[in-house]
Formats: sequence, structure tokens, C-alpha cells
Amino acid sequence: VQLQAYGGGLVQAGGSLRLSCAASGFTLDDYTIGWFRQAPGKEREGVSCIHGGNGSPHYADSVKGRFTISSDNVKNTVYLQMNSLKPEDTAVYYCAAAEGYLDSVIASGFEYWGPGTQVTVSS
Repeated sequence: VQLQAYGGGLVQAGGSLRLSCAASGFTLDDYTIGWFRQAPGKEREGVSCIHGGNGSPHYADSVKGRFTISSDNVKNTVYLQMNSLKPEDTAVYYCAAAEGYLDSVIASGFEYWGPGTQVTVSS
């Protein structure tokens, strides 16, 4: 199982970015993919997750209405569309995978992790 997150970068407040999480070694149908972020000096925070089979998304309150998670099971890739970005969204973003269905974005529930991608939102 391998995960690779990419698509981070520098954007001004109010802007948008789309992160991608490319999965290999397994198919999304049977897994929940989660996005997490960690800002300097802060604990890792769950952002959003989606089950590749039923497509059910879940979001942290801090990103509801601004972020959208989706999956492309043909490309075996999960996306996180981030709109109306704020400086407090600045963090390293990670994607992670858990076998089966999870309905909460809690890090301890995810078994497989990929390297992060930096998102920086300037004010």
C-alpha cells in the first residue's frame, strides 16, 4: 500500500488549491481515504475522509462548505478541492488509508500514510 499526496503550494487568502492522493497497491473500493493536516507546533488534525466504495464524505467543522473531497476509482486517486482558503489552513497535508468504512477523520483509525505536501496561504 502506497500513498502519494501532491498539489500543494503557495496561494493567497481566498484562493483555491486541489490536492491529489494517488493510491497504489490497493483499490479504493474497499478503503477509506482521509486527509489530515499539521501546522507547525500543532497537533495533526483530521480534515476530511471518503470511502471509495460508497463515496460517503465527512468533513471537519473547520472546513465544511469550503473543502470538497472526491474519489476517482478509475485513477485510484482521491482529491481534496480547497476553496476560500484562509491563512489558518496553512499546514502540511497528508493522505492516509484505512481498510473498510470509517465515518470519522481520526488519525488512529488510519493504517497507511503517505508523505505530506505543503500548503501555504498568505494573508
